Amino acid sequence: MAAQEEKVLHGQASWINRFQAYLGEFVYGGIDGSVTTFAVVAGSVGAGLDSSIMLVLGFANLLADGFSMSVGAYLSAKSQIDNYNKHRRTEYWEVDNIPDTERQEVRDIYAAKGFEGELLDQVVSVITADRDRWVDTMMTDELGLASEQRKPLYIGAVTFVSFIVVGLVPLMVFVWDYVGEFPGDPIFWASVFTFSAFAGIGWLKTYVTQTPAWRGILETLVLGVAAAWVAYWVGDLLEGLVK
Repeated sequence: MAAQEEKVLHGQASWINRFQAYLGEFVYGGIDGSVTTFAVVAGSVGAGLDSSIMLVLGFANLLADGFSMSVGAYLSAKSQIDNYNKHRRTEYWEVDNIPDTERQEVRDIYAAKGFEGELLDQVVSVITADRDRWVDTMMTDELGLASEQRKPLYIGAVTFVSFIVVGLVPLMVFVWDYVGEFPGDPIFWASVFTFSAFAGIGWLKTYVTQTPAWRGILETLVLGVAAAWVAYWVGDLLEGLVK
């Protein structure tokens, strides 16, 4: 029984660690989704568009931008991995074909860190005794490159799901009002729910940026309000021009 409970706890810890690994993508996907979708809503309200047109524009933006952002996140992560692997292959070639030059580079790296004399000789000897360890040292200490352990497909998927889920918040009130009468002012309650989503995402962002919670929430709220304000007045201005 104890072994089974330990297995369950280990599985839960594994899922938590996976979620934390992709928390950055979830946060930034959610921020972009909520801000851009609410900007569409605010712009439509400013232009005096019908609710049906607003929903078409909102969902078109939600799906198209969400897909675009997720593809961008996937390609960025994949390019980073491809670049790392390219440089790693180069380092293996150099270790195999010009070992004296590479050994001297290891010596120079650790001499710059303060190692000297017999200790420096020992460090260089230990590192260059193993081919993989030698290449790992060159990748981190010479090139400053770290291996990306996360999967690009997961990065893109988390970004897309977050963009869609959080981006739906500004639209749900208007969907409710379209299929049936919403018991209240749709614009007011869409703003309340959206700003709540901004605050929640801002709070999560502090776990990524390691900043105070109030700062993360305030920054996200200011960003959302600014985007909505600009979109509303642009919509209002354009409506006046076309009349």
